[in-house]
Amino acid sequence: TKSLFIGLVILGTAYLFVDLDIQHPIAMMSFLLLTCLSFSLLGFIIGIWAGNFEQLNLVPMLVVTPLVFLGGSFYSISMLPEFWQTVTLFNPVVYLISGFRWAFFGTADVAIGISLGAIALFTLACIGFIWWIFKTGWRIRS
Repeated sequence: TKSLFIGLVILGTAYLFVDLDIQHPIAMMSFLLLTCLSFSLLGFIIGIWAGNFEQLNLVPMLVVTPLVFLGGSFYSISMLPEFWQTVTLFNPVVYLISGFRWAFFGTADVAIGISLGAIALFTLACIGFIWWIFKTGWRIRS
């Protein structure tokens, strides 16, 4: 809920300063909701896994941040050499960014159906892992 609210506040603030035209508003809201849901589920998993605050900060700092920077947020992955384009497609953040780019500007690095499918698959994987955590009691029961 917090990340959804922050995203909408940033979008509203951007409207005040930039002539912003969202080409696909329903897709944008879908990607926003899926992004919020998938990252909150991932945060839940990390919170259960982490034994202390240092471990809690480890995954966002050493995994999530590099994935965002290497996910095409500041450049199109089509600018990369062929080998690195293929490697980049294993980054789930690429599909989030590509989906948002398509929703706002009508252009994307990855087909919109593939982006939605990849995000949905990542979200389902997180839900499945959380289901397993609750079923087995991993790191919940002492």
